[in-house]
Amino acid sequence: MIEELLPESVVAVEAFGDHADQETSLYPEEQQLVARAVAKRRREFAAVRVCARRAMEKLGVPPQPVLTGERGAPRWPAGLVGSMTHCDGYRAAALVRAADLASLGIDAEVHGPLPEGVFESIALPTEQDRHRRLCATRPGVHWGRVLFSAKESVYKAWFPLARAWLDFSEADIELITEPGPGTRGRFHARLLVPGPVVDGVRLTGFDGRWLVADGLVLTTVAVPHH
Repeated sequence: MIEELLPESVVAVEAFGDHADQETSLYPEEQQLVARAVAKRRREFAAVRVCARRAMEKLGVPPQPVLTGERGAPRWPAGLVGSMTHCDGYRAAALVRAADLASLGIDAEVHGPLPEGVFESIALPTEQDRHRRLCATRPGVHWGRVLFSAKESVYKAWFPLARAWLDFSEADIELITEPGPGTRGRFHARLLVPGPVVDGVRLTGFDGRWLVADGLVLTTVAVPHH
C-alpha cells in the first residue's frame, strides 16, 4: 500500500500483524535497546526491523542492525536513507539510496478520530480552517488524523537533514484531495522556521502524499536532491 505513495527509487516493505518468532531475528545490539520494554513494544520493534532488513536485501545491501541515534531516529547503513513506522496491525519500512533522495519520511496511523484535545494542540489556526472545509465536503474521512500523520512524516524527513526538533506549530500543512477512485491526495508543508540546507539550497517546505484505505492512514514525504 505505502509503496504507491513513494517514488520508484524507493523500496518499501510492509507487514500486517506480527509473528511470534520475529523477536529472535533481532541482533544482540537491538535486543539491548528493548530489553526492558513491554512485550507489545518488543514485537513492534522487531517486526518493523524485519521489514527494514527485507528492504535492504531488495536494494542489494547485506542485512544489518538498525540501531537508534539522536532523538530515537534510526541509524541506517552508509549510503542509505529511510524511515519506519508502525501502528496497530501494520508495520512498514522504506529505504532508498542516498544518491537518489536526500531524505524520506513515512507514517501510518489507524484511521479514526484523534483523542480529545490532540487536534487543537497540533493544528494551526489556518489548518483548523482548512479542516472545517474538508470535514464539510468529505465527512467520511478523519481529517485530523490525516493531518497528524502528515506532520509525523514531515518531522521524520526533516530531522535527518536538520538534526533539530520541529514542533507541530512550525509547519503549516495543506491537505489536497485528488480526483479518481479511492481516498487519497497530496500535501504541502510550509516551514515556518528556517529549513535545512540540501545541496546548497535552503528548504522552505516539504511535499508529500497521503492515502486512507483499509482502516489506515498512510503518509509519505520524499525529499529530492537539488
